[in-house]
Amino acid sequence: MRKIDLIVIHCSASREDRCYTEYDLDRDHRRRGFEGPGYHFYIRKDGKIVNTRELERMGAHAKGYNQHSIGVCYEGGLDSQGKPKDTRTELQKRSLRIVIGGLLAEFPGSRVCGHRDLSPDLNRNGEIEPEEWIKACPCYEASC
Repeated sequence: MRKIDLIVIHCSASREDRCYTEYDLDRDHRRRGFEGPGYHFYIRKDGKIVNTRELERMGAHAKGYNQHSIGVCYEGGLDSQGKPKDTRTELQKRSLRIVIGGLLAEFPGSRVCGHRDLSPDLNRNGEIEPEEWIKACPCYEASC
């Protein structure tokens, strides 16, 4: 098994008024040249947890961090106009807690963060601030 010390939360950057299935995710990631979804888990709006990549396989979700991380993605992240928004349903929030709790039990001491929190610290003050985010993903404060 790979050494895991990071759990990265993502959103699919899909609109809240549209459905974006695990099959859509698979198709889109393959079009980008990946061997299937780059995330290890995908959480649908109804709270369904889908295993999309084996934990033993390195992910394709956070460049520079994939070797030692696990990627968890939830369906959504954009409002109906395509702007970043925390669109998580209560069922998704519950499922995220379940997945993250299980991963922390399996990989104790791992850091949990949002994809945006891996952006470069451009002003070198030790904090990744909103103006430094490469993207808003996952559209909520995921660090714990």
